[in-house]
Amino acid sequence: MNPPPSAVPPPSVISDGFKRPDRRSRCAIRLTALAASLFAIGCAATPAAAEVSPALDRVSVSVGGFHAEPTFGARVDTPYGTLDSGNVKRDAVTMPRLTVDVLLFDSQGFSFDYYRYDRTYSDSVNGSFALGQNQFAGSADASLRTQLEFGKLAYKWWLGSGDTVVGLGAGAAYYRIDLDARATATVNGASASYAASASEDAIAPLLEVGVRHAITPDLRLFADASGVWKNGGKLHGSIYNAALGVEWFPIRNVGLVLSYGVSDIDLKRDDDIDTRLRVKLKGPSAFVKARF
Repeated sequence: MNPPPSAVPPPSVISDGFKRPDRRSRCAIRLTALAASLFAIGCAATPAAAEVSPALDRVSVSVGGFHAEPTFGARVDTPYGTLDSGNVKRDAVTMPRLTVDVLLFDSQGFSFDYYRYDRTYSDSVNGSFALGQNQFAGSADASLRTQLEFGKLAYKWWLGSGDTVVGLGAGAAYYRIDLDARATATVNGASASYAASASEDAIAPLLEVGVRHAITPDLRLFADASGVWKNGGKLHGSIYNAALGVEWFPIRNVGLVLSYGVSDIDLKRDDDIDTRLRVKLKGPSAFVKARF
């Protein structure tokens, strides 16, 4: 039975009240400024005469990309049903990445890392949804755009003074997630649309462990792992990173870094509209590294 005309809303946009995120994200600017500040502090504060392990640098900056094969999963509730992508393998994506390491003393210092993930998923959702006072079974076309920014800052203690050192770190991670969901349904010739944008950020405790080994001062191996976990609040979940790689310096102060890394991101946002983002990233990274 067709619903009365008053029960079918005209084409419209129903907003969930979230403020649309600023497309020109200020997060990257702030994190880059922080990295530059750490670099300046390291250059100004570290004495040049002290002996350090050949596996470490007083100050280093690495700029490059993380070429990852993502497994993407997202879920968002809409008036037309739940958009749930399941676990979908997406095309490989290259994400810019920046790392800065500063050794303030012979065995202590700061470590900074930043990267960003941006993808769109489109599909059709099925289920029961409301038009006016009536419930209908049907389908709707929907799309979900996700953007994740992640930056971490840790204070590290390096144990050992020879060619091999082990680092233990503690600090904080800043992560921001932007979700832009849209859906359009048609019933009995009438259409209705839905659009919602959510933007949340959070700071969570971070733990790190790393190993550095110098085959020679210009050829070094490394392994790193870190974990972020936050419970409570609107945006919560876990982020884990691990990488294994090699550094080669054909020039004294400029080198090439190659590594293979894995990231597991599982974030939930609890509000009027519950959302979940699950991304697994794995693949190689390449950096140009400058050390001082």
